[in-house]
Amino acid sequence: MNILERMRGGGDRAAVGEGPREPEPWVEISESVSRLCSFDAGRVSVKVIQNSRPIHDKMIDSFLNKFFPSGYPYSVNEGYLTYTKFRALQHFSSAMLHVLSTQFSVTGLRPTPAQATAVSWILKDGMQHAGKLICSGMGARMDSEPKSWRILADVLYDFGTALEVISPLCPQLFLEVAGFGNFAKGMAVVAARATRLPIYSSFAKEGNLSDLFAKGEAISTLFNVMGIGAGIGLASTMCSTTQGKLIAGPLLSVVHIYGVVQEMRATPVNTLNPQRTAMIVADFIKSGKVSSPAELRYREDLLFPNRLIEEAGSVKIGQPVRRVFSPQRIEQLKATFSKEKFLLSRKDNSAYMVLEQSATGEDALRGWLVAAFASEMERSGVGSGDTVLNEAYGRMVDVFPMFVAEVRSRGWYTDQFLDGNRSRIAYPKSHQR
Repeated sequence: MNILERMRGGGDRAAVGEGPREPEPWVEISESVSRLCSFDAGRVSVKVIQNSRPIHDKMIDSFLNKFFPSGYPYSVNEGYLTYTKFRALQHFSSAMLHVLSTQFSVTGLRPTPAQATAVSWILKDGMQHAGKLICSGMGARMDSEPKSWRILADVLYDFGTALEVISPLCPQLFLEVAGFGNFAKGMAVVAARATRLPIYSSFAKEGNLSDLFAKGEAISTLFNVMGIGAGIGLASTMCSTTQGKLIAGPLLSVVHIYGVVQEMRATPVNTLNPQRTAMIVADFIKSGKVSSPAELRYREDLLFPNRLIEEAGSVKIGQPVRRVFSPQRIEQLKATFSKEKFLLSRKDNSAYMVLEQSATGEDALRGWLVAAFASEMERSGVGSGDTVLNEAYGRMVDVFPMFVAEVRSRGWYTDQFLDGNRSRIAYPKSHQR
């Protein structure tokens, strides 16, 4: 008996007596089909396990597999079902509205073939391309506030659709009105596509962004097709007249915008921008707790995202340094915050903060905490001016390690701060700190 056999606790006779054991049977699940696998006389035996569940349960499972990410609901973040329901409503109503507007397109003209070609290019290509080019320069703002821009995209799209609908009613200005409508729709297309990725990313829980994207587009396609069918039926009955279309159009637009607003409210975006950073800090100052993206989503102001939050120091971020700080004040602040990547000063019950070019989300959190502590002390009558600012900075340094650890554990992404084209500063190498 060798050493290895002794370690295993057996000998030659035990090994001969036991013989090889057959592997136990197992179940393989693929595309909702379960198969029982086992070894039978050295060969693999496979049997399909009959599903005895009611037919409606099978249909629900089939729908979930085709239109929801694999592993749902455990593979997505909170709010995905609400988001999907209102996304379906949005696309259904939008498709119906598109059918009604299509009936109006170019009905206000009786062009020759050459004129029709020119009009078609101007309306369908030229003006939309112009809108796309203008909107493409706002990408950083869309990263910062994807929800607000997604809502704006649908408002622009419905506005463009409305102009298409009324264009035949003013034949003298048909080209101008319809062209401006397609210009608005071109901007809407860019904004909608640009905000799609950060919104889908907020739901990706297991690195399954491609699966989320594919299933989300499947839902959109399904309800677009259903909406087109309903729109055709509506256009041939209740909306067969101009008056009917002018009544149904605004109603469908209201449903469409309502759907996208509720869809965005359900989205738990986890990147740091000015509004979400201020809300995190305000909650921490008031309760000592850090709110998660899911807890903040319904409290975000989607119409006026730049509003100031007093509990977070009423911070105004990213304004040009030359407009808010004098040269002497800049030198004072550089000395006070010599180890930081921000400059911060309080004035008229507000705080003005400017970030360095390389500042991250953590740097923004540090600055916001200083502003919030300083504001709290001023409201308590502790003091004012640079004295309060220095004391607030000391408090921030003490609590920040615990605070930022809690921020990360709650699911926030702190490596970047998305301030949306706001001014930042960069020091020449000879003047770097």
